Amino acid sequence: MSSSWVDRVSQALGLRLAAWYLGTFLASTFVIVGLTYGLLASSLETRDHDIIQSTLREYATRYQAGGLPALARAIEIEQRSGQREPLFVRLVGPFQDVLLYSLPETWGAFDLSELPGGPDDIWGQVRARDRNAVLEVATLPLGGGTVLQVGKTSETRDQLLSNFWRVLMLGATAAVGIGIVGGLFLTRSTLKPLRDLRDAVQRILRTGQTDDRVPVYGNDDAVDELSGLFNAMLARITTLIHGMRNALDHVAHDLRTPMTRLRVTAESALATNDPARHRDALSDCLEESDRVLSMLTTLMDISEAETGTMKLSVSAVDLAQLAAEVAAVYEDSADDAGVTFVTSVPERLVVRADRDRLRQALANLVDNAVKYTPRGGRVDVEARQTGGAVSISVRDTGTGIAEHEIPRIWDRLYRGDQSRTTRGLGLGLSLVRASVEAQGGHVTVSSQPGLGSAFTITLPN
Repeated sequence: MSSSWVDRVSQALGLRLAAWYLGTFLASTFVIVGLTYGLLASSLETRDHDIIQSTLREYATRYQAGGLPALARAIEIEQRSGQREPLFVRLVGPFQDVLLYSLPETWGAFDLSELPGGPDDIWGQVRARDRNAVLEVATLPLGGGTVLQVGKTSETRDQLLSNFWRVLMLGATAAVGIGIVGGLFLTRSTLKPLRDLRDAVQRILRTGQTDDRVPVYGNDDAVDELSGLFNAMLARITTLIHGMRNALDHVAHDLRTPMTRLRVTAESALATNDPARHRDALSDCLEESDRVLSMLTTLMDISEAETGTMKLSVSAVDLAQLAAEVAAVYEDSADDAGVTFVTSVPERLVVRADRDRLRQALANLVDNAVKYTPRGGRVDVEARQTGGAVSISVRDTGTGIAEHEIPRIWDRLYRGDQSRTTRGLGLGLSLVRASVEAQGGHVTVSSQPGLGSAFTITLPN
């Protein structure tokens, strides 16, 4: 059980991020502490050596100018004045006899016999016998076998470095504590959107409801953007699911009628031996099956357009030629219905679109306009360039659409009050909008009951 707990802890993203953050912070802290301590130790050592060497040169000048008395007087004056740090001074004659010796009493005992005294030994060190201190001595030959030595103990420097090291350790310990707490806090706050995302996914998997959403905190970072995209994806999925459910409900309702007709027609044909009845029954069955196939094909086209999977063959489309093709199909129907059909499209007006899909959308709008325009009415197809877009309008003087029905006419299988008396699937306008929007455009409608309607397709050019 403990092994399983350890595995879960080691696999926790938050703990791993906190560990990496803490490790990086500690490594940076120790590097800075080490560099700071090293630079301070080097600076203090250089300072002590500079003091020793400058004093050594000054005392050598005094000795050469006034001899031993002048050197002794200079040392005595400086010790009384306290202007200079206490120093070790020794003058050794040519026969290794000590001519002058000065060592502060507080420095302790040093075995000076271990100190190099040859003219070639510039620097030497002697450790104290009674404490942890080192006497650093510089030697300068004065000629005739006489050498002058000036030294300084490292005890003050070591004490300063020791105090500085303790301060650094206290600071590093505080920094480590702050780093641990800060790392855990930052990791927890940073991963909160991901935990919200995980909780939302778990709720959706548990309940099957896609109306759940992840909180977006407005930080404009990658995680916040991910939450926004996830919410947008859920909204799209929810819309598609609701659309699919509604479509299935409508399909189930609308398919019941043609399937019932098929069954009744087949049963009636089986109940008789009349060949003419059989032929009529087969004809009715073919008509109803074509209606069902047309409904299913249109629903598939709408679904592909709304989900972005519709295959489009975009090319330059001459709208005048396209309008003429649609007019050739519906002019006879308009004449039979007593409706005037007029197209007004400028020559060489071109738009980039899928020709077949655009022709299908325009044909659906014209078909509806002719179908719902009473005898003596008029249907106009117009197109024009508007800025960076091209608009195609289909206007009629038909029955119009009630205001409360306009938002719903784009729904699949919806049929308004005026259209229930005419034969149709209720999918034409849904296909028009889905197809146009799949090509980057949009469709709008304006209508007044009894005066007519105007549908406008707008496509980017």
